[in-house]
Amino acid sequence: MAKPQSSVRLQDVAEEAGVSIATASRSLSGTAGVSESVAERVREVAQRMGYVVNVHARSLAAGTSRSVGLVVHEIGDPYFAEIASGVLRVGTREGLTVQICHSGRDPDRELEQIRMLVANRVGAIIIAGSGFVDPALQAAAKRDLQAYRDQGGRVAVIGRHHLGVDAVLPENVKGGRAIADHLIGLGHRRIAVATGSTALTTIADRLAGVEEACAEAGISFADVPVVVAEFTREGGKLAAEEILRDHPDVTAVLSLNDDMAIGVLSVLRARGVAVPERMSVSGFDDVAVAGDLAPSLTTIRLPMVTMGELALELALKAPGNRPRRRSAGHELVVRDSTAPPPA
Repeated sequence: MAKPQSSVRLQDVAEEAGVSIATASRSLSGTAGVSESVAERVREVAQRMGYVVNVHARSLAAGTSRSVGLVVHEIGDPYFAEIASGVLRVGTREGLTVQICHSGRDPDRELEQIRMLVANRVGAIIIAGSGFVDPALQAAAKRDLQAYRDQGGRVAVIGRHHLGVDAVLPENVKGGRAIADHLIGLGHRRIAVATGSTALTTIADRLAGVEEACAEAGISFADVPVVVAEFTREGGKLAAEEILRDHPDVTAVLSLNDDMAIGVLSVLRARGVAVPERMSVSGFDDVAVAGDLAPSLTTIRLPMVTMGELALELALKAPGNRPRRRSAGHELVVRDSTAPPPA
């Protein structure tokens, strides 16, 4: 029995016809790339099931919706500001308006923002920032985004997510290993890690890289203090206070983003702890101010502006049969905040 017209989705037609959603969409819109026999079968199934093409969906697929939604974790974090500049650069080039939303690294808030953008009929949604280690935390978002894509919307993410969409992937594991290798190579054996929530895939991946470097050097990662706080400058301050109080023998603090590293430097300066003579400090991301700090910050450079550009460019491409992946490289940038440990 056919479903009522209002409830028949493109996904239902695709499943009944035995084709992908992308193929079903192309068949019904007359887009090239589908054989006439397949297109005819899809059209026949759609007619039998009572599927009616959604006018809004057609406008999205045709690229006539001129707005894009960008969801970031922390609007005040320089990491997301640089990603946003990349998205805005491509948006300006393509004549698109970009709406920026803030989720605060809260999966429920992220879902609210996604639903708001869908309700506002944006043509594409970019989710910038980490996914969550537990796929269940993004299950509702995955369902909503699939329904949005069924209606012609485009989606891309930055970071490792469980959403089954196009993604730009920073080299977080390799970067974590590279920054830890640097500190270990200087002679540090008593290293503490200042990090955000380990529920985030970005954190899990960067920690995995640090753990690889420690294992290679014969350092037990179980003995490495991993101090969890907010993934912000204020969180870095709290982590630094805890490290100084509970781990006074530490000679290097490896911060898993630059914002936390700036907070660490602030506390060490206030406490009269010389950097790098007494304590080395490193970051991750290489935000614009990292080279202007005193001392300038050793960190891992990610091409954040390029990541934003790549994400929107992916979202603007015609949908593929499988999620596409673009890797964003990393570079170790050695500056003044790291040196061999004190004798």
